[in-house]
Amino acid sequence: MISGNVLVLDDEAQIRRVLRTSLVASGFMVREARRGEEALELIREEMPDLLIVDINLPGMSGFEVCREIRETCDVPIIMLSVRNNERDKVRALDSGADDYVVKPFGIQELLARIRANLRRHAANTDEAPLTLETQELTIDFAQRKVIARGHQARLTPKEFELLHYFVSHPNKAVPHRELLQAVWGPDYGDQVEYLRVFINQLRKKIEPQPSKPRYLLTEPWVGYRFAMPEEG
Repeated sequence: MISGNVLVLDDEAQIRRVLRTSLVASGFMVREARRGEEALELIREEMPDLLIVDINLPGMSGFEVCREIRETCDVPIIMLSVRNNERDKVRALDSGADDYVVKPFGIQELLARIRANLRRHAANTDEAPLTLETQELTIDFAQRKVIARGHQARLTPKEFELLHYFVSHPNKAVPHRELLQAVWGPDYGDQVEYLRVFINQLRKKIEPQPSKPRYLLTEPWVGYRFAMPEEG
């Protein structure tokens, strides 16, 4: 059974109680915070294995908390919101979230997403070494390190997983659904906005000219393709 330390950031006491009861019953250790500032302090004391962050918070918003966390670590983040529109989903993913769950949600669905994020994060960390080295781009998945144009790029867990899948399938046009199910899980397939956000972020981090990508190419009406660069 997958377990770990989960930090729940939500200003609604009832939501925190429900999540704590369900998570503890499923074998997780749980810490709670009501405000973003409080959550960041708890993270400085002890890094959780996963965060659940509500978007609407007093003081710092969930977006701001997510961006602050992404400055220093790549812990998986699931964002919660009552908003079920593409604009807010894209904004959450742009802030560094790995997943987005709309309230009200089924607790079993949320638990499944928590387990999937923890499982994929662990697999990505423990997998056999895979490296790519060219004059402009160096990727070391064993050390979770990417050097682009001489500078280290900080990637989120999902960005690493997506890049790893591309590098593992070079020069192949990978359909949207295949990418979503490989990186997010079998319950995904229609969340094309997830891919748009993450591809855009990856291009900013690894491409010499993000507006004219050399590596992460769009395959119209199909998906994306990683053009394997010649080794330097």
